[in-house]
Amino acid sequence: MPVFEFLYAVCVLWLSLYGLNTLILTAIYLFHRRDVVPEPPSPAEWPIVTVQLPIYNELHTVERLLTTVARLDYPRDRLEIQALDDSTDNTRELVALVVERIRQQGIDIVHIKRQNRTGFKAGALAEGLNQAKGMLVAIFDADFLPAPDFVRRVVPYLSDPAVGFVQTRWGHVNRDYSAFTQTQALGMDGHFVVEQTARSRAGLFINFNGTGGIWRRACIEDAGGWTGDTLTEDLDLSYRAQLRGWRVGYLPDVIVPAELPPQISAFKRQQGRWAQGSIQTARKLIGPLLRSKQPWRVKLEGCVHLTGYLVHPLMLMLILLAFPMSASHSWVLLAAPWLMITAIGPPLMYAVTQCTTAEDWKHRLRYLPLLVMLGIGVCLSNTGAVLRGLFGVRRDFQRTPKFDLRRPGEAWVGSIYALRGDWLVWAELAMVVLVQLLLAMPGVQWSFVPWVLLYAGSFGYVAGVSLYQAYERRQWLAAARQMRQSPDGRVPGTL
Repeated sequence: MPVFEFLYAVCVLWLSLYGLNTLILTAIYLFHRRDVVPEPPSPAEWPIVTVQLPIYNELHTVERLLTTVARLDYPRDRLEIQALDDSTDNTRELVALVVERIRQQGIDIVHIKRQNRTGFKAGALAEGLNQAKGMLVAIFDADFLPAPDFVRRVVPYLSDPAVGFVQTRWGHVNRDYSAFTQTQALGMDGHFVVEQTARSRAGLFINFNGTGGIWRRACIEDAGGWTGDTLTEDLDLSYRAQLRGWRVGYLPDVIVPAELPPQISAFKRQQGRWAQGSIQTARKLIGPLLRSKQPWRVKLEGCVHLTGYLVHPLMLMLILLAFPMSASHSWVLLAAPWLMITAIGPPLMYAVTQCTTAEDWKHRLRYLPLLVMLGIGVCLSNTGAVLRGLFGVRRDFQRTPKFDLRRPGEAWVGSIYALRGDWLVWAELAMVVLVQLLLAMPGVQWSFVPWVLLYAGSFGYVAGVSLYQAYERRQWLAAARQMRQSPDGRVPGTL
């Protein structure tokens, strides 16, 4: 029993530290949220900017991406566009057609094709940088829609040669698509509105989010360039740059809309990639961070930031340890509730985000309970990703499918990019049953009951969405087989 008590105490304390950190960041945000960032004057001569568009099998969104970027309101003789195309399907032919059409408009755009995906996205960005004309490099993923004035608004903030990159805030083109996308949007907003703003205003390290920002080429090269040894090349490079002394900027008022994954399997894949990559980056950079000359507050916050996905294995371990602890009268159980008060940190952060930025915040907060359950419910899949990161298990970069969805009713199930059902759903259903067994144990502590119900509901929610979407996919496939012989061969809901 002492071993279980020790492990349980470690989990509770560790989780409470992450919760406390969220509370601190929320307080910093509230203190600084009305700070006005001085808008720098436009440069006397606009610098050459290269816009990099990493593309991999994006049939649904690539034409929209290219035409949107071609509308950027920036001097044409100062703008270069690179379509960094690693595609292995018909996307490559579509990109070639659209690039040629844009080139005929007098826009400097090139189609760069690699024969292999060495380094994945990082490799594509590095290859493009070798051929780039610009000293500034803007990056947009395939589902992003920058406004025409994006480059003009952001470039002036790089007039200071000590600024290495400027990150902007992600928006959502399909927030209202479903309850699931509404839920994701709450979580994403919390990161971009509170966490990034607080870290930036407090002089802490922030991360480049992979897209929706502009880098100084000299900063990329000075920090060692794009590398593919982690799945989060953006987090890796941004920390290396700041360790080299580069300052960074964050503009929460410049918003670039993007697509949220409508399929829970795609969401799990995205979260798993971020979880594994952040732990890989932590293994790589926590040592250099702690040995650096940065203030201790920067070092501590950086460690918490880089290891944030550890909350998932900690949550999973906590509920499993509840079995040997459930009938115990250990002192740990008396102290745990006081430490777990900090669990209010993340929900409070998401609530503050909406209350301070959205007119319809009351409507949006209806999805907050679903966000809490989603965060707990994916702890099984994210725990696997964290363990792969901890133990150096390599996995290829797996893209998050995009479907060009805007309005409710538009279907993704007929897309060639729709993912197959996730086998982990059976483990999630097993967890629903397992955690409820706690209630049947003799002498169980009633303080466990709310947590048991929360965990059971969370695993049930994630499993339920997975099963329902798998059912939708099967129904579509059945309809496709039936209509294969129809005169027009059209299946409702195809993309």
